[in-house]
Amino acid sequence: MQPPPIVYTSPAVADHRLAFELAPIGLVISRQRIMIDCNAHVCEMFGASRDQLVGQSFRVLYPSADEYERMGQRLTGILQTRGVYADDRIMRRVGGRLAGEHFWCHVTGRALNLQAPHEAGIWSFEDLSSRRPVTAELTPREREVAAHLMEGLTSKTIGRALGISHRTVEIYRARLMRKYKASTTADLVHKLLAG
Repeated sequence: MQPPPIVYTSPAVADHRLAFELAPIGLVISRQRIMIDCNAHVCEMFGASRDQLVGQSFRVLYPSADEYERMGQRLTGILQTRGVYADDRIMRRVGGRLAGEHFWCHVTGRALNLQAPHEAGIWSFEDLSSRRPVTAELTPREREVAAHLMEGLTSKTIGRALGISHRTVEIYRARLMRKYKASTTADLVHKLLAG
């Protein structure tokens, strides 16, 4: 799906809209977790037209409703404290020939109002699939644990972040190790990073 051609003007006439549209990374402006604008790179990455994304909840980009809800709850406290949030997570392509495909994506966001972090935000999306393909079928919770393991977090820290016990995290880590045929946590992380 090709974006409409863009007419270039002199740098003196360039504006913020052109910078937003031509950014080499996916950009989304949101209100209450609804996409109110996005650039062509986001449309390309998720295999959708602007009309398919603008006005939609971020939910359409998540592999499951549970992951969308849990992420929203987790983001609230972090955005209220720091104003920014970043992680690597598995997202879902919306349309095109790859519709429904899961892929690793680096997501960074900024809340414009710390007291109401979902009120308005600016989000960037970077497709990591070329260097980190998804090679195993994972449950929503396994995807969350895998993302935190790649950050080098301990089971206790992951448990606190996800609101589950560290023993439950260890169960999910053991499942991931079986699925990726990893002998150690370091081996698992290496295989997750390599795809």
